[in-house]
Amino acid sequence: MKCAICPDKTCYTGKNCTKIELEVIKEMIDAFDERVMQISAGIESKGYMKLTRLEELIEFARQMGFKRLGIAFCIGLSDEAKVLHEILSKEFEVESVCCKVCGIDKREFGLDRLKREEVRHEAMCNPVGQAKLLNEKQTELNIIFGLCIGHDILFSKYADAPVTTLVVKDRVLAHNPLGVIYSGYYRHRL
Repeated sequence: MKCAICPDKTCYTGKNCTKIELEVIKEMIDAFDERVMQISAGIESKGYMKLTRLEELIEFARQMGFKRLGIAFCIGLSDEAKVLHEILSKEFEVESVCCKVCGIDKREFGLDRLKREEVRHEAMCNPVGQAKLLNEKQTELNIIFGLCIGHDILFSKYADAPVTTLVVKDRVLAHNPLGVIYSGYYRHRL
């Protein structure tokens, strides 16, 4: 599949360019998946160009009936995570776990360090620990909030609850990875 470079996108009007039949998809989808699809479509149709991603997230959690939300956040976004925690806490029980949880030294896993010449302790990011702790709190929906590339993958792999991403880490472009696509200067470098 090379949908990204397809000039027509006729799937939007109903063309099936694949060998996947509707019945195969229907067989794969369970009641939870169907509910997610219905609620997502409803939020899209009613909130299109009206709701921010955060507002959509809140509305989604409401309509799904979720009571306990988890935030897996990067320590570099601690101030922003605090604001998110406070906003969500108005309506939900919120658990939040920092990426440096457990304070494990990078040397324990032979990981590259930012300042190799220093002897001091440098805590590694711990997405598996973040997932484990949120699993123990039985969160119903987890929110990735600026985890590093790879760490987001591990967190999603080990989290029991469904995962959505609110913030994607991009240290260079103020956590706006699309900036590289929108900027001809950056795009030219790639």
